[in-house]
Order: sequence, then structure tokens, then C-alpha cells
Amino acid sequence: MNAAPAQTLTDRVTSLAFDEHVLHAGFLGEEAVFVMAEGAIQIGREMPAFRPHGDSILVVASDGKRIVTGGDDGKIVETRVDGSTTVLGDEKGRWIDAVALGPDGAVAWSTGRKAVTREGKGKMRELALPSTSQGLAFAPKGFRLAIAHIDGASLWFPNTDAAPEVYGWKGPHLDITFSPDNRFLVTSMQENQLHGWKLADKGHMRMSGYPGKTRSFSWSHDGLWLATSGAQAAIVWPFAKDGPTGKAPRECGVRPAKVTKVAFHPKSLVLAIGYEDGWVILVRFTDGAELLVRAGGDGTPITALGWDGPGKRLVFGSESGSSGLLALPV
Repeated sequence: MNAAPAQTLTDRVTSLAFDEHVLHAGFLGEEAVFVMAEGAIQIGREMPAFRPHGDSILVVASDGKRIVTGGDDGKIVETRVDGSTTVLGDEKGRWIDAVALGPDGAVAWSTGRKAVTREGKGKMRELALPSTSQGLAFAPKGFRLAIAHIDGASLWFPNTDAAPEVYGWKGPHLDITFSPDNRFLVTSMQENQLHGWKLADKGHMRMSGYPGKTRSFSWSHDGLWLATSGAQAAIVWPFAKDGPTGKAPRECGVRPAKVTKVAFHPKSLVLAIGYEDGWVILVRFTDGAELLVRAGGDGTPITALGWDGPGKRLVFGSESGSSGLLALPV
């Protein structure tokens, strides 16, 4: 087992406390933003927190320019950096299970056994699903939505009348992600494993061996690595050429605690890793160096990690609300 990281960045961390479960931590432009499961959104340090939903926030998606939240009030709300909000959809009190952001202002969400897309100009389309869906993702190119569900995933072009293309594999599929080069589709599963497909020929890829469920994905900036949570290290799969089939994953940040969140740096092969005991570290791929960001805090799981666009700052949040902002040396 690896020793504790010898190098530290702890003196560059500003501690923050929200006393609420942090569901999302990231940036809107230059401003750090924290979204709490109990319903509050905090943008920057000066603006007061506000609550765009009637009660709790269930799901969040962000692209650095806007945040879209789905609440247990059934509403889908877009928030901008100035705190302005727009209600994009209203499912009349039905819980929102997943949200995703697409090109040109598009948004998708799922509730019950249906998925909904809303184009930037407001046009909406609905699709009946074989089961509820906790995982949605837009393709890197074009207006195409991937939907995880029981026994596989569906790829849907919402602006056509064509039936969705089904990528089958038995079992419940949870989260879903496209590779940045649009060659692979990967889902996490209820059975503590990942499943993948080559989009060109629907060839299967099975990634197993996890002691727990994978609920956090992150692609490297070059698209050659996929980092995942669910073990006592970040499990990072190689996706060069034909993908991970027949190749062993890289294990980063081995510790006696399960990884809960992963976030690749937007421009470098540096991976931020959060753990169930509150630790946060960075792992540098070029030499394997581990740099300590936070040693435990109050010991509650890290539930959110996010980089700013230039990769100069990292924010993190925990289940208890104990959070922080790391400013890297220039």
C-alpha cells in the first residue's frame, strides 16, 4: 500500500463550511459555485445563497457557463453566474432522476420512464423508456442523447423521428458517458462493474473487479484515460486505440478508504481524487507523484470535485458541507 503523499498543497487551501450536503462543486466563469442537496446554491463568496427549488435538489449538471438542477418539486432550473434563474421544464412534482447539458443550450432530463430534451430555442421532445434512467449524456458532436436503463443503453437523435438505437447488455445500467472522441460509450452498473461499447460496431468491453459501485467518471483532457471511483484507489482505464479490452487499468492514489469522486485536470494529466474519509489528493501521471490537498477534514465522504477552466483552482465539498478551494501555484 502506498504511503501518505509526501508533498502537500494544504497551505494553499481555503476552508469553507456550509453545514449541508454538497451535491456539486465547480465554477461558473471565475466564480466558485456549490450546490447543496437541501436546495441552496452558493455562487462566489459575496452573493447570498439562494434556493431555486421549493425543496431539495436531486441532480445537477454544469458546463462552466450555467448550472441546471432538477428538484423534488419536479422543476428543471437553469442558473447563471449572476444568480438569474430560468425554469426550463416542470414535471409537476415528479422527481427528476438525471440531467445533462448539450450543444447550443440544449438540456435533457429524465423522470419516471421518460426522457425529455429541450433545445436552446425551447423546442421539446419526449421519449418513452423501458425503465427509469439515472444516466444521461449528450454526444461530443451532434445532437444525440445517450440514456442508461435496464439491459443497456439507448442512443437517440431527438430532432428526428428515427427510433433510438439500442446497445444491449443484461442488467441495470446507472451512469453513462461518451469518450471525448465519440468512439466509445461506457456505463456503470448495479453489479459493481462498468460496461462499454465501441460505437462503430457495438463491440463489448467489460471492466470489472470493483468492490463497490462506480458513481463518478472523469475523462482526461486528451481522451485517452477514464478515471472511475468505487475502489480503494482511482481505477483509470486506458482508451487508446481499441480501448481497455485486454489491458490492465492504472491504480492511482491507493489508500485504506474508498474513492468517491474523481476529476481530471482540464489541461494536464493530473487527477484529483476524493475519498470516503474526507481526504483529497492529486496524482500526477507523468511521475506518479501524489500531492496532499486535504487530510480528512471532519472525516465525511467527499461528494463533489471540480476544476476551473484554466485548471488553476480546484473546489471540493463533502457530505457534511465541509469544503475547500485549492489555488495552485502559478
